[in-house]
Amino acid sequence: MSIDHQHPASTQRTEHKSFGTPDETRSFERGVAEILTVGGTPIGRLVLQPGWRWSEHVKPIAGTDLCEAPHFQYHVSGELGILMADGTELVARPGDVTSLPEGHDAWVIGDEPVVVVDWWGASNYAKP
Repeated sequence: MSIDHQHPASTQRTEHKSFGTPDETRSFERGVAEILTVGGTPIGRLVLQPGWRWSEHVKPIAGTDLCEAPHFQYHVSGELGILMADGTELVARPGDVTSLPEGHDAWVIGDEPVVVVDWWGASNYAKP
């Protein structure tokens, strides 16, 4: 009996990239967004320093009242407070996964930098 071990993604070419050498870097006050494109999809790593808040440090770049980039993120380190436009508030911690629609503010809680890997929305983050 023969078993076909081909995965649907096997028709794509193999890629190996590192956030140590991102394809694009966007710096803003108290933070940085590092973007890789793998398999034709942008993936971002956001590193946010203590004291960072979207409404203070990215809002002037985005020009919107709230962050309008939706996110699908894995939280690697630090604690991130999130307030949605509808009033929903949560704290994301290491190991959490969040799916955030557009319309939110966020801030670093405490003295540890926040690191998140963002599979959705990173390509538009901190872009004027």
